Amino acid sequence: MKLTINKNELNDAIQQVAKAVSSRPAIPILGGIKIDVNHQHVTLTASDTDISIQSFVAVEQKDMIIAHVDKPGSVVLPAKFFVEIVKKLPSDQVMLEVGVNYQTTIRSGSSEIQMVGLDPEEFPVLPPIEQNNVLQLPGDLIRSMIRQTILAASTSEQTPILTGVLCNLNNGVLTFLATDRHRLASRKTKTDTDEAMSFHNVVIAAKTLNELSRLIPDQNTMVDIVVADNQVLFKIDNILFYTRILDGMFPDTSKVVPQSYVTEIALNTKEFMDAIDRAYLMSREEKTNVVRLSTLDDGMIQVSSSSTELGRVTEQLEAKELSGEPLRIAFNSKYMLDVLKVIDSEQLVMGFTGPMRPIIIRPTDHDYSTYVILPYRTTD
Repeated sequence: MKLTINKNELNDAIQQVAKAVSSRPAIPILGGIKIDVNHQHVTLTASDTDISIQSFVAVEQKDMIIAHVDKPGSVVLPAKFFVEIVKKLPSDQVMLEVGVNYQTTIRSGSSEIQMVGLDPEEFPVLPPIEQNNVLQLPGDLIRSMIRQTILAASTSEQTPILTGVLCNLNNGVLTFLATDRHRLASRKTKTDTDEAMSFHNVVIAAKTLNELSRLIPDQNTMVDIVVADNQVLFKIDNILFYTRILDGMFPDTSKVVPQSYVTEIALNTKEFMDAIDRAYLMSREEKTNVVRLSTLDDGMIQVSSSSTELGRVTEQLEAKELSGEPLRIAFNSKYMLDVLKVIDSEQLVMGFTGPMRPIIIRPTDHDYSTYVILPYRTTD
C-alpha cells in the first residue's frame, strides 16, 4: 500500500473512528485503526465489538484531489500512537507506505516515522445489515432526543439493560426512553416513515448514544437509521456507526405516568432550576441531595434544604399556576436538576398524586417529553 493524503482530511477521519477504539482491547488488533485504500476511497475503521465506526475519505472531492493512491492495500496501525502523531505532523501532506510484514512508513515534511503494522485480515469484519427499511431524521433532532433521555439511564452494570435507552418505532412515532428505576425520561417525535415500518425493544447503551451525538455535525445533516436483528446502523454523511443492541427485555413502564393528578404546579423553568441549584449546594453537603418542595396558601411554593453542619436554604417562588391539594414532598435535587437542564420550554408543569407517588414533569410548549422522579421518604 502506498498513499499520499491531505493531513487534515486524514486527521478528521482518524478522530471520528478513534471513538470506537478499545482502551483495553481483548485482542491486540482491536487497539488499532484499519486503513483500506483503493482508487476511490480511503476507509478507516475502528471497533471494540460493541461499537464500530467507519469513515470514508473520497480520493477526489469537488474537483479537488484529496489523496493520491500509488498502490491500493490495507494495514492496521496502533491507534494510541497513530492518533497522536498525525495531529503533530509538520506538513499538509502525509505519505503512508506499507512494506514487508506490514511495517509502515509515515512521511510528512522532514519527519519520517516507522510503525509496526498488523495484518488487516485479523480485523473483525463489520456485520452485514440489509438496508431495506431506513428511518431518516435530522441530526439535531437525534442529538436532542439523546440529550433529553440518557440522563435517566442507569450507570450500574448490575442490570445491563437499564444502562441503555429503549428505542421504539410504532405508527410513525419514534420514542426514546430511559430509566434507572429511580427516574425516567421519555422523548417522542413524529417521523415521515411508512407507518408499516416498526421496531420494538431496541435498547442501545447510553454511553454509545452519547458518542454518536458527538459525531453528528452541528450543521443541517440527515441521519439514516437501519435496525437489524442485533445491530443498529447510523449513517452520517461519510460515517457509518454500528452499535450492538443490548440483550434482554426492557421493563414495562407504560403504567408509571398517571392520567390525573391531585396537585399541579406550573413554574418558570429557569427560576425553578436556579432555586433547585441553590438548594442542591446545601443538600450535597449532606450527601443525600434531599430537597423539599411545599405549596403555600398564596399561590407560592417553597423550596428548602438543610445540612447539619452548614445550615439551611429556604426560598419562595411564585407559581404560574397552582391547583389541587396542599403538598409537601422531598426528592433528589441532582435528579431534578438533570431534568431541568434539558427541558426546552420556558415553563414546565409538575403533576403529583401524593407525597410518596412519582413526580411527573413536562414542558408546557409541547407534549413529546415526559420526566418522572420518585420522591424520598423523610422523617420530617
